Amino acid sequence: MEREDLGPGAGEQCIALTRDYRLIQGLRGHRYSVDDMLVAHLAGRGGSPRRALDLGCGIGSVLLIIAWRFPSLELVGLERLPEHVALARRNVRLNRCEGRARIVAGDLRDDDVVSSLGSFDLVTGTPPYFDPAGGTLCEDPARAAAHFELAGGIEDYAAAASRALCPGGVFVTCAGAEPPRRAPAALERAGLSLLHEQSVVPRAGKAPFLTLLVGAKAEPTAPAPLPPLVLRDADGRRTAAHVAIREWTGIPVKIP
Repeated sequence: MEREDLGPGAGEQCIALTRDYRLIQGLRGHRYSVDDMLVAHLAGRGGSPRRALDLGCGIGSVLLIIAWRFPSLELVGLERLPEHVALARRNVRLNRCEGRARIVAGDLRDDDVVSSLGSFDLVTGTPPYFDPAGGTLCEDPARAAAHFELAGGIEDYAAAASRALCPGGVFVTCAGAEPPRRAPAALERAGLSLLHEQSVVPRAGKAPFLTLLVGAKAEPTAPAPLPPLVLRDADGRRTAAHVAIREWTGIPVKIP
């Protein structure tokens, strides 16, 4: 395929994902989100993994940030929606990662599919966490699947991660902040030890909307307490912590 064939088409745009990597996404539908950035940043702060798996990889945003952070890493993205599979594969080629990253079409709830991928020392995932019964579904089916638990939630991701992780391997994920014990319990039921848990607050004074979690295929330990991550001050400006995470990707952030 010619290089120019990988560029954005009608109804698409190309955004900066990191200093060196780009991401093609639709102007509508599933798009790169703060959930992806936070999970990728947390996963990228650890040691140097050898093999990484991104569950429900969508259009490839988390997988590609991890690929950028670890240039010699072998990566696999697992995705069930055909339109996401096609776009993720384009994004892998766009960033010249096809020699070490591949996108597999399949359902993370299928034990045989997950087992066929081998074992990994890093697994990531950004599950949907909105209850379909508690809100209005998006008109775009792909976007609805990315936000609403139409095909499972954190429990399914944790179970798949447990199957895919090698001993000592780490699972980095996120979940809705409510109910507060749901995500830690999901990791525990999957046989994963919770290492870290951190609430994410959209704006100072607001309630948390997201929880970041790190689990491991290891003996249970007391999780290390982490202070809440506040993304914006009361006046709406990004906090220093938020700016630092964005700048970790190599993209400067202008602060008014």
